[in-house]
Amino acid sequence: MSNSVISIILGGGAGTRLYPLTRRRSKPAVPLAGKYRLVDIPISNCLNAGLNRIFVLTQFNSASLNKHIKNTYHFSNFDKGFVDILAAEQTPDNPTWYQGTADAVRQCLHHMENFEFEYILILSGDQLYQMDFHKMLQQHKDAGAEISIATIPVSAKDASDFGILKTNEAGAIVSFTEKPSQDVLPPWASEVSDEMKQEGRVYLASMGIYIFSRKVLFDMLHDQPDATDFGKQLIPYAIEANYKVFSYQYEGYWTDIGNIPSFFEANIGLTDDIPLFNLYDESQTIYSRARMLPPAKISGDIQKTMIADGCIILASRLERCVIGIRTRIGKGSIITNSYIMGSDYYQTLDELNRAKDNGLPPMGIGEDCVINNAIIDKNCSIGNGVHINGGKHLADGDFEKYTVKDGIVVVKKGMVLPDGFEI
Repeated sequence: MSNSVISIILGGGAGTRLYPLTRRRSKPAVPLAGKYRLVDIPISNCLNAGLNRIFVLTQFNSASLNKHIKNTYHFSNFDKGFVDILAAEQTPDNPTWYQGTADAVRQCLHHMENFEFEYILILSGDQLYQMDFHKMLQQHKDAGAEISIATIPVSAKDASDFGILKTNEAGAIVSFTEKPSQDVLPPWASEVSDEMKQEGRVYLASMGIYIFSRKVLFDMLHDQPDATDFGKQLIPYAIEANYKVFSYQYEGYWTDIGNIPSFFEANIGLTDDIPLFNLYDESQTIYSRARMLPPAKISGDIQKTMIADGCIILASRLERCVIGIRTRIGKGSIITNSYIMGSDYYQTLDELNRAKDNGLPPMGIGEDCVINNAIIDKNCSIGNGVHINGGKHLADGDFEKYTVKDGIVVVKKGMVLPDGFEI
């Protein structure tokens, strides 16, 4: 089956809604769960389904993403698998950057046309889920579909945030509406499982995951040169033009990590006793860069906290936290409901002495700090006695060292907070 599919992962736009995490990196490169990157999720879903020919399309801040993929996804000399970056490029035929999801794929088709394949799987680089693409592809074949769209049942309350699809009894998609208002929703209900009906989730939202038969995609992108986006233009056109468009209904955990609150909730949710997203399922392995780091060294009261490799933690208490690689936390510190992304490297003794001579704290979190409702981006140096108390009492704003969004304090990558700093 792997020889019949090419997978394309869309790197997304500038990622302004995830700022400041996207200040120096693309959305797919944002660290997830302390040791992964967002792009590892769609890549891992592909590899778990035996789909190992993958292109990642990027445009903005792609250097760290390129480095991560280069250092992570290596295949045997006897294997035809690859994970390749296709960065936006200006050519004599097309002097513009990617104008949208469909335009990005259109501009890259010439890189793929010499490969042998029957189907193209198109994925987003900023979603958290575990899906068996083998099942979706099998349904695509069995239904004789030309286009398959992964859909997830949502409630009326959530439906207005999505493109909603209407299916017939055979599962074929017969109509589409973008972010419908509550008053027009009732006729858009589709047939779902009894469990979904009991939860009031009867509207099928597009997940932005598509399978196209090869010729159909090539023809559509050629025949509709002004269509720049799949969800807003190309899919509605395909439905109106009576292409065979089918829904693949998915009822597992899925979240679109499009903004700071959803990113924060997805990470902190991993600390639950039984999280909705299962990192421990060996049949759905999440792959990432293999780092040769020492075990974490920990003391203090630890409650519902995930701790990655290479950490040195002397904190008084950690509760509902995700602690990323190489994090250092000093004595007496209390951290709750926070994601500490960690560091890209350990400071040498010379670097530590130099920082001390310049009156700067070492990288990590110092002693006697109190941090709540926060995201601390990588490579930050936080001094002793720093207090960060996120919450609804804080107004949204972007400042030199940090940003506040919906009460969540995001300390920007590489920032230094001196002793006694308060937010």
